[in-house]
Amino acid sequence: MRLRFTFIAVCAFAAPLAGQTAPAAPTGPVVGPDSLGPVLTLAQAQTLAQRNNPTFLQAIAARRSSGAALRAAYGGLLPQATASLGAGYQQAGQVFFSGSQLGASSDAVQSQWGIGLTYNLNAATLLTPAVERANRRAADADITGAEATLIGNVAFQYVNVLEDQARAALQDTLVIDATAQADLARARVSVGSATPLDQRRAEVALGQQQVQALQAHNQVDIDKLRLFQQLGVPQPPGVHLIDAYEVAMPAFTVDSVLGIAHHDNPQVNALRARQHAADMSVRRAQGLYTPTFSVSTGVGGYTYQYTDNNFLVNQAQLELAAENGPCLSLDSIAQAVHLEPRTCGPTSLTPAQAAQIRAGNHQFPFTFTNTPRQLTATFSLPIFDGFQRERTVEQAEVDRDDARYNQRARELQLTADVTGAYLTLTTSVRTVQIQEQNSAAAREALVLAEERYKVGAATFVDVTDGRAAYERAENDRIGAVYDYHKAFAALESAVGRPLH
Repeated sequence: MRLRFTFIAVCAFAAPLAGQTAPAAPTGPVVGPDSLGPVLTLAQAQTLAQRNNPTFLQAIAARRSSGAALRAAYGGLLPQATASLGAGYQQAGQVFFSGSQLGASSDAVQSQWGIGLTYNLNAATLLTPAVERANRRAADADITGAEATLIGNVAFQYVNVLEDQARAALQDTLVIDATAQADLARARVSVGSATPLDQRRAEVALGQQQVQALQAHNQVDIDKLRLFQQLGVPQPPGVHLIDAYEVAMPAFTVDSVLGIAHHDNPQVNALRARQHAADMSVRRAQGLYTPTFSVSTGVGGYTYQYTDNNFLVNQAQLELAAENGPCLSLDSIAQAVHLEPRTCGPTSLTPAQAAQIRAGNHQFPFTFTNTPRQLTATFSLPIFDGFQRERTVEQAEVDRDDARYNQRARELQLTADVTGAYLTLTTSVRTVQIQEQNSAAAREALVLAEERYKVGAATFVDVTDGRAAYERAENDRIGAVYDYHKAFAALESAVGRPLH
C-alpha cells in the first residue's frame, strides 16, 4: 500500500495553512541513521513481523507436525523391522512342563538374538499418504492465512501510529499559535489595549493546549509500543514511522476485488484444503472394510551354557556307564559258563572326550546357534468389530460436512467483508474531501478572528472559539484521512492480498 500524507504547519501569527509532502520511503536497512533518527517503513515493519511475531512463528512451527505425519504415512508402506538381544540366568532345580518334570542340577546362562520383519498392507494404509499430503497442504494454507492476517494487523497499527503522529503535529502547531496569542495578549495589556482578563484567558488556553499536545505525544508512544509488540522486536529509541500515503478513489470495482478474494483469499483457500483433507479421510476410513495382507519373517540364534563346567561331562559319563554296564554283566556271565566273550565299549570318557564336551558347553554369550528361519503370510478379512469401523467412517463424514459448512460460511462472510470494506473505502474518500473543505473554512475563520483581535475588533473569546473550531475540524480531517487508510488496509486484509 502506497500512501501520501500531509503535515499541517501553522506559523506563530496564524499564517495561512501550507501542505507539504512527506519524504519517500527509505530503501535501506530497517533501522538506520537518518536526519529524523531511526526510520521504519510499513514494508519493513511487515517483514519484521513475519520474522519475529511469536504467534505467527507458532503457526510455522506447527507445520513440522504435519511433515512428520506425512513421513510416518510413507513409512507405513514399508516393512516394520525389529531387532532384539537378550540374556538370562536359570537356577538349578526341577521345572514342570505339560505334566513332565524337567530340570538340571546346574545353574545355566543363556542369550538370544533376533531380527524380524513384518509387513501389513490394506487400502487404508495405501490412502494414508494422500490424506497426510492434503493435511500438509492445509497447514501451508493456514500459514499463508496467518501471514495475511499478520500483515493486515501490522498495517492497521502502523496507520494508527501515523494518525497519532499527525494529531500530535497538529497539537504542536496549536501550541505555537496559543503561545503567540498569549504573547500578543501580554503586549496589548502592557499598552492598555486589552484587559488582564484577556491575558489570563490566553495563558489558560496555552496551558490547555500544552496538555493536549502532551497527551497526543503520549498516545504516539503507546501505539508505537503496541506496534513493536506485534513486530516481536524491541522498539529502538527515537524510531520514526514515515511512509508515502495518498488518498484517492480506488481504480478497481467491487466485482473485481470480490473475484480476487474468492480466488486468492488465504483463509478460504485454507478451508478448501481442509475440506479436501476431510474427503481423503473419509476414503481412508472406508478402506477399513478392505482385507489386510500381512507377511512376517525373521532370523535369530541362541546360546545355552551350564555354569558347572563338569555337569555335561558327568552326564556323559553316566550315560556311557548306563550303556556299557549291561554289556559287562552279560560278558561276566558268558565267561562263567564258558561261552564266547562279548565285546563291550569303555565305561569312562577319555580326557580328550571330556575336553571336547567342556568346549561345547562354552557358548555364552555370543557363540550362537542359529534358529530355523520362518515365513508367515496372512490374508484377513474383517467381518465384525463391534461397529468400530462404522463409527470411524461416520465421524470422518461428519468432519467432512463440517469442513464444507465452514468453507461455505467463510465464503459468505468474505463477500460481506469485502463489499463492506469497499463501500467504506469509497465513502472515506468523499468524507476526506468534505473534511478538507471544513478544515480550510475553519482555518480561515481562525485567521480572521486573530486578525480582528489584533486590531481590537474582536475579543479573545472569539479567538478561543475559532481555535477550538479549527482544532475540531482539523482533527476530523486527520481522522477521515487515516480512516481511509484503515479502510484500505481492511479491504486488503479481507481480500487477502495487496491491491496495488
